[in-house]
Amino acid sequence: MWHLLEPLHAVLYYAPQVFEEAAALGYGTDERWPSYFPFRAAPLGAAGGERVASAFYSFSPRRVAAHMDSAWATARPADVLRARERGMDRAYGAIFGDRATSPELAESAALLRRVAEAANTGGRPMAAANAELPWPEAPHLQLWHAATILREHRGDGHLAALLVAGLDPVEALVSFAAVGAASVERFESRGWSAEEWSAAGQRLVARGLLTDSGAATPAGRDLRAEVERRTDVLAAAPWKVLAAADRAHLVELLGEFWVAVLGSGLLPSESTLGIGRV
Repeated sequence: MWHLLEPLHAVLYYAPQVFEEAAALGYGTDERWPSYFPFRAAPLGAAGGERVASAFYSFSPRRVAAHMDSAWATARPADVLRARERGMDRAYGAIFGDRATSPELAESAALLRRVAEAANTGGRPMAAANAELPWPEAPHLQLWHAATILREHRGDGHLAALLVAGLDPVEALVSFAAVGAASVERFESRGWSAEEWSAAGQRLVARGLLTDSGAATPAGRDLRAEVERRTDVLAAAPWKVLAAADRAHLVELLGEFWVAVLGSGLLPSESTLGIGRV
């Protein structure tokens, strides 16, 4: 379900329609980061860089501050929330065409809303912030909103799993790159310096999780596998609201829209999430 839903959510960060809405608010669009941070953080309200860095975890606080220090001077969180909804309305319309109003999409949205509303958001700040927002009326926007709540719910649980594993933000990225989730160059977008990356690698070497060459040791691979296992366990509860047959049906329904997003060419071919684009 994560592999099906993450691309549906991630359209927010790549669609030209969303960038147009961001530009109208006054954010730069030469790269995606000036709008990524306020668009993702807006459900938290006018949160400062430290709180956003804490909630997002893997980004260097410097990278967060560079965009968040002026984010709410550019536009208020309420205006950002309206803009991201307008952008997703237009983006899904462009990607799905007439299928954006299809019975299959409406059925997908209804099933996903049941799951999202069943999610316990205790200790999950990003999931709670999105769950507190009002539900859009249009089914295709309900689909996106539900996908967003569930991806942030899973993400909050993932951070808990990283904390239990004793992996700080940069160590989490270094260890993830070491198991081949994505290239080291792809993780440069998180804003850590070469010195910080190297120091994190040395800490992991000292723990027996990396070799001197930067490859994951068997213990390192086992730890990353345990992080992913715990993440999945922590993400599983909301899905129990659906019977097994309903979950299988939802997979069938979502397939068409997942393929449409991947086929749009908007998403990068390599992601720091470890989800590729076919």
